[in-house]
Amino acid sequence: MNNQTTPQEFKDIRSPANADADFPRSRPLESSDEIDLRELFSVIWQGKWLIIAITAVFAIGSVIFAINQPNIYKAEALLAPASSEGSSGGLAALASQFGGLASMAGINLGGGSGTDKTQLAIEVLKSRQFVGEFIEKHQILPELMAVDKWHMAENSLSFDSELYNSETKTWVREVKPPRQPEPSLHEAYKSFIKLVSINSAKDTGMVTISVEHQSPFVAKQWVDWLVADINRVMKERDVSEAMRSTEFLNKQIELTNVADIRAILYKLVEEQAKTIMFAEVRDEYVFKTLDPALVPEEKAKPKRALICVLGTMLGGMLAIMIVLIRHFTRKEI
Repeated sequence: MNNQTTPQEFKDIRSPANADADFPRSRPLESSDEIDLRELFSVIWQGKWLIIAITAVFAIGSVIFAINQPNIYKAEALLAPASSEGSSGGLAALASQFGGLASMAGINLGGGSGTDKTQLAIEVLKSRQFVGEFIEKHQILPELMAVDKWHMAENSLSFDSELYNSETKTWVREVKPPRQPEPSLHEAYKSFIKLVSINSAKDTGMVTISVEHQSPFVAKQWVDWLVADINRVMKERDVSEAMRSTEFLNKQIELTNVADIRAILYKLVEEQAKTIMFAEVRDEYVFKTLDPALVPEEKAKPKRALICVLGTMLGGMLAIMIVLIRHFTRKEI
């Protein structure tokens, strides 16, 4: 067979049409999709004045924003769970024998430890009922939601005139129904819970209560009030429960003639009396103050330097993106 290629066939094989069909030109396309760093730097350099202008605007804006932010001071107190050995020992000793009868009277003989009571107190602190009663009792709604500025020289607060009239002590803010000019307890709760922080250390059991406010004196006062009020509320709850339990037990004593049962009931009444006495003689019923709150001398926030740095960086990155997008958009067109 003749396997030699004629000159005409060789020309047909090497023709541009056959070359394009057999060997597609992919290299120029691949190179066009690659990012040329030199081109990027060149584009950025050509748009340097726009980048500088946008970055400067953001830098100036962040400085103005940071300066206009009020100083926020943070007062905090370190608390320890108060021990309850004065009444828990006797109740725990009776738990195994008289737990069923005690549960009928609503008495917890051994299930509640100091840690459980501490966690209960923390949840009560965060509850809407406690916060609402706290705000109403101390009349702190204007200081909570209408403060405009704290004046260091006079140690006084000025209020936003569009929200609260300090002379007539009336709310004048304009809101849409169903809201009223005077903030509701639900609004006050949401504002209050943002300013108060309650943290419990899992390893030590210590509790830290902190309050942030424009006035360091207000922050310190609120911490003191919170500690005193939660101790009072928890004490009143336990005393009320012990008194109801005692009333129930006394009724049961009158209804039974069995000497052994009466002895048990008298013992339970005795333990409830110890609980009431233990609560009445202690002001720090749930929390003992290890490190009381002090008037802070240094602000906690804002971090003005950080705001300026982040604002400038944001402006620079945004400016570079604008320059690159503008260049490649024009290039595509």
